[in-house]
Amino acid sequence: MPEKVWAKLEPLLPPRPEHPLGCHNPRVPDRKAMEAILLVLRTGMQWQALKATGICHPSSAYRRFREWAEAGVFREFWRLGLVAYEQMRGIEWKWMSLDGAMTKAPLGGQKTGPNPT
Repeated sequence: MPEKVWAKLEPLLPPRPEHPLGCHNPRVPDRKAMEAILLVLRTGMQWQALKATGICHPSSAYRRFREWAEAGVFREFWRLGLVAYEQMRGIEWKWMSLDGAMTKAPLGGQKTGPNPT
């Protein structure tokens, strides 16, 4: 991850949660955990495949991913990226749309024919 990206992302990370007993194992550095998370998200690989990369343990990366997702880190980073792009190039908001139609046709029935059609 480039330094420029990390410099914008690091301030968004929440402080480390306190351990209820006051003890803990050494925590994976935030940057390593973020690199592992971004690798999984970018490539679509399984979390368990992180073992082969040596970046960090899959359970550590997934735990941190959940922690940061709940804290809104990724949503805020996305928002900052949109703001920066708006300032650089401008976004044609009137041409943007959102469509969540990811279901089967309710009236398709037998008329569609066998697959592949």
